[in-house]
Amino acid sequence: MELNEIKEILALMEERHVNKLTLKDKEGFELHLEREGKTHGNMPAYAAPLPFAPAAHSAPLAETSSSSPPPPQETEHCITSPMVGTFYGAPSPDDPPYVKVGDSVDEETVVCIVEAMKVMNEVKAGKKGIVKKIFLENGHPVEYDTKLFLLS
Repeated sequence: MELNEIKEILALMEERHVNKLTLKDKEGFELHLEREGKTHGNMPAYAAPLPFAPAAHSAPLAETSSSSPPPPQETEHCITSPMVGTFYGAPSPDDPPYVKVGDSVDEETVVCIVEAMKVMNEVKAGKKGIVKKIFLENGHPVEYDTKLFLLS
């Protein structure tokens, strides 16, 4: 790995607010990068196989709309992505979605899956409420803290 590649990875870590990163290759080379700063709770650590192509990851993962939704009211709660990955609203393409607009959920209700590094991570509602809005479609890439659902 070249020094300019490491510098590019560090710049991406800063841009994406990633504080820890471990890169490993099949020959045993391992690189641990850690930034000082505010952490985002229990974000998972990922190991990416080398060779790593930093330039391929420079584009944003989730497009932001020019007309952003209004901030939620005090009685509303946004369920956000706990990690970077891909949003799936159903267990498989042939299955019905976990939840639909109008469904009632409690803290333990699974509302979607975020796939990260070929691992399917269930996302639970975390609060009791009624699904008011679903922000994404299946297969949409998400970043940490991307809005997924609005509960009322």
